[in-house]
Amino acid sequence: MSLAVRLVLPLLAIVPIEDVVCDRVDCVEVNHFYGEQGRLIFDQAIFYDWSPADERYQVRDWRLVKNPAQIPTRDWARGVDPQDRVPRYTATWLDGEVLRRVEADSYRETWTQYDPELLEREQLPKERRRGLRHVPATDSGHLGSANQPRTEIHR
Repeated sequence: MSLAVRLVLPLLAIVPIEDVVCDRVDCVEVNHFYGEQGRLIFDQAIFYDWSPADERYQVRDWRLVKNPAQIPTRDWARGVDPQDRVPRYTATWLDGEVLRRVEADSYRETWTQYDPELLEREQLPKERRRGLRHVPATDSGHLGSANQPRTEIHR
């Protein structure tokens, strides 16, 4: 059992959450942003979708990495894509009040002295990003919409 899963499972016993909000993205980047003096400023997970029209990844959303469960691991047991048989990367963590699982086809880790998410705002402003699913406290059942077809809740 991975460290991330071992850290999240105790939270499930404490926090009364019945649903897991699932998002599927094309790529997750864990970026370690360093300042000019070489000190770590923050770690962030950046979620990307591929844009066929622009022929590049575009930022969908991001989160500061606050615990190891947010770092995706290869899910050999259940994350295999049935089309190409490649294991997916998954991360499951408590995102505010929501237990969230994000699955991605690919994963990369970077160490930079610039913020890739901030730089991406020049190409795609935050207001135009799709974002990860926001779930109202009273919402239940399937959470699909025309705007976000690959997002659902698993019970």
